Amino acid sequence: MPRLFHARTLLTVLRTGNPRARLRATRDAQAAVRLHLGAAGLATGVLDAVAAGPGGTTELARRLGVADEELLGAFLAVLAAGGLVRGDPAHWALAGAGRAVVGDDLVRATYEAFAGFHTGLYRDLGELLAGGPRRRDVAEQGGVIARVSAAFEPFVEDVLREVVAAAPPRRVLDVGCGTGLQLATVLAAAPGAEGVGVDVDADAAALARRTLEERGFSGRATVVQDDVRRLTGDRPFDLALLANVVYYLPVQERAALLADVAARLAPGGTLLLVTTVVTPQLFSRHFDLLLRAQEGAMSLPAVDELTTALRDAGLRPREPRRIAPGAPLVAVAAVLPA
Repeated sequence: MPRLFHARTLLTVLRTGNPRARLRATRDAQAAVRLHLGAAGLATGVLDAVAAGPGGTTELARRLGVADEELLGAFLAVLAAGGLVRGDPAHWALAGAGRAVVGDDLVRATYEAFAGFHTGLYRDLGELLAGGPRRRDVAEQGGVIARVSAAFEPFVEDVLREVVAAAPPRRVLDVGCGTGLQLATVLAAAPGAEGVGVDVDADAAALARRTLEERGFSGRATVVQDDVRRLTGDRPFDLALLANVVYYLPVQERAALLADVAARLAPGGTLLLVTTVVTPQLFSRHFDLLLRAQEGAMSLPAVDELTTALRDAGLRPREPRRIAPGAPLVAVAAVLPA
């Protein structure tokens, strides 16, 4: 086999600029291409079209209503190079990686979120720094945010089962219920309990209703699309959940929210607060920046801020604990004195 390059060439490469930084930039660039490739495969419907049944470029163009068949063929070739599809212009089929993107909703939501608003933040940062309009991702992407948050559900569910085992609740309030998975976990662990899920986002509330219905809990749970502070009803709750919610409120509104939820607890009831907190980690700092770029004064809380706010709401917080390996996710259980 012919030699690819002379040793002097390699030496020149290593001595020019910053080889380590260049290698890292190349790897990051390739990862960014793969991220946006997967997201484009979903957004255009191409991966779903191939998942519906193999076909050639012409057949797929017909299914998708594509006008530029040549461009579609080039895109399919990129998807094949990225390992998402396999075949040739006469016969395209999903590869294993493509089946995972189409069939695993968390994978799908991750592509949608990180190729969308998570990285869109940095494309728009110059305009934001110049005083441009704030972003509306939290207001407009509630469904995707709820689906991505499912990555942490196993860790949150583990904590929920511990809390339920220690003091089985009769009534449960899930504030910002998202997909409804946490409320479903509590109802499964406490067969005699009934629950109320509340979320301001219509898409998230619809997801929660579907989750509870699919798991057989629709008769024991109600989902309300509203702000919990407008929720009416005299019967107190034994357990209230605030999971990955508090940082979506403006900072000045958090104390009032915690006080409102605490006021809905029965004596001896527990408020379980789960949240990402601000740390020096890259994702924590990125998420904090994303929140600060939104309409409203949002930001990630610090752990000591949480415990102080819970005490100010009349609750007795236990020691906060990290619940997910490598992630700045913290759980704090706080009890209303009997």
